[in-house]
Amino acid sequence: MDRHRRRVGVALAGLVPMGFLGVFFAWPVASILARGLLVDGALDLGGFAEVFDSDRTWRIIGQTLAQSVAGTTLAVLLGVPGAYVLYRCRFPGRAVVRALVTVPFVLPTVVVGVAFRSLLVDGGALAFLDADGTFAAVVAALVFFNYAVVVRTVGAMWAHLDPRAEQAARALGASPARAFREVTLPALTPAIASAASLVFLFCATAFGTVLVLGGPAYGTVETEIWIQTTQFLDLRTAAVLSTVQLAVVTLSLTVSAWSRRRRETALRVQSDAETARPLRRADLPAVLVTAAVVLALLMAPLASLLAGSLRTPDGWGLHNFANLATSGQRSTAEPGLGVGLEVSVWQAALNSLRIAVDATWIAMVVGVLVCVLVTRRPHRPGARRALSVFDAVFMLPLGVSAVTVGFGFLITLDRPPLDLRSSVVLVPIAQAVVAVPLVIRTLLPVLRSIDERLREAAAVLGAGPARVFTAVDLPVLGRSLGLAVGFAFAVSLGEFGATSFLARPDRPTLPVVIFRLIGRPGADNLGMALAASVVLAAMTTLVIGLAERFRVHSAGAEV
Repeated sequence: MDRHRRRVGVALAGLVPMGFLGVFFAWPVASILARGLLVDGALDLGGFAEVFDSDRTWRIIGQTLAQSVAGTTLAVLLGVPGAYVLYRCRFPGRAVVRALVTVPFVLPTVVVGVAFRSLLVDGGALAFLDADGTFAAVVAALVFFNYAVVVRTVGAMWAHLDPRAEQAARALGASPARAFREVTLPALTPAIASAASLVFLFCATAFGTVLVLGGPAYGTVETEIWIQTTQFLDLRTAAVLSTVQLAVVTLSLTVSAWSRRRRETALRVQSDAETARPLRRADLPAVLVTAAVVLALLMAPLASLLAGSLRTPDGWGLHNFANLATSGQRSTAEPGLGVGLEVSVWQAALNSLRIAVDATWIAMVVGVLVCVLVTRRPHRPGARRALSVFDAVFMLPLGVSAVTVGFGFLITLDRPPLDLRSSVVLVPIAQAVVAVPLVIRTLLPVLRSIDERLREAAAVLGAGPARVFTAVDLPVLGRSLGLAVGFAFAVSLGEFGATSFLARPDRPTLPVVIFRLIGRPGADNLGMALAASVVLAAMTTLVIGLAERFRVHSAGAEV
């Protein structure tokens, strides 16, 4: 009877996340696939032939691949030395540098785009490079955003590698370079492959950064879906492109999952204690590369963003921040452009906070239930395989672009029984779909570290599934829940891809308002956009900073 009750409890717990995923992810995405593949209920690949017969399509695909490959390659080449310095070496201020490296990854993509533009436009510190709106600018921004993925993913494994193997190779006469190439690098390969596949995924689905920096000249599949939907109203072309993107995403996630399993297996045979040692003279090249990346690539755009927000036509001051309290009539209205924003930037910020709160609790409920279920270890092989599939399915929203999610919401949740077009819950749900995989990736390694015998002992003593969770799992999760909440909240604050489709004009979020300001000419508009970006960056950094205070160090933790 107790076993039957436990099975019923597990089944009921699984219905919530599966129902959420089915209604708010699988259904919208399936509807997109249907628009690309079906006409009047019958299979019709004519849309693919038409789209792929266009030179514009191949140009967009080529640019997407080129930017993704270049961004991934540079992120890995620069990130591996950073992982060594920040996780294998010990020096004063290491924790601060680690935090600084993480900040760009959690920044909203619109803010990243605005930060780089402030460096490259006329009057910016790097205006002499004439790189605004170029391929190099887009790639640099992608590396800025994804550098932390490589550093933290590779560094987490490097910190736990047994140094004795490399020391033995050195004792046998191998040079430092050869010892690294033949001993350390093969051990790090699963982590590097996992990081590279994730970075490629994030580069290929980047939206806000590319839209702000690249414009029409360097658009990607992601931005093209948005353009075809919002400007050309060509839903069939957008659906075909979304289908192509889903195929690329699925392949990337498959490689990432395979690499992650190899990495987790490798980590289990390593020491649990960090093996960091003091810096040596031989570490100087890696230190110099890391310092250059942190100062020139990561900190310079943020410093330029802050300086630009304080620069006014009359000198330095808080004029741009003062304008944030207006609805924009005086500072954004231009001849022929109407009156400007419908709400003030501060009102948009309040909207973002309210939406982020709702999205976070939804993502946490769904994410925690998924983690609890997939960390069960049933005895039957069929049940174990089912849980493995369950885990993989919930990783799909990590790679499926937010633009695709927003587009799917637009074409599915507009009629009974789920007509949510005018509902205030539409945007929080979309943002929760985007945030759920990050919650899972934050909590899952912690739950997997729990000895299954503890759960079995609690069950033998008569504890049901809920009691086992509160008595065994919850104390171990502890502060890692704070980090998961922080990631979910930060992602929701800065989400732009899905929100750009779904936000109502009278209830815009801060990223949407920033993008609207960038699209309007005039120094005041740019100043307001920079000031609003500083506000959004500060909000996001504060949230992650508070969450990091509750972080539990875990060997398997990932970005």
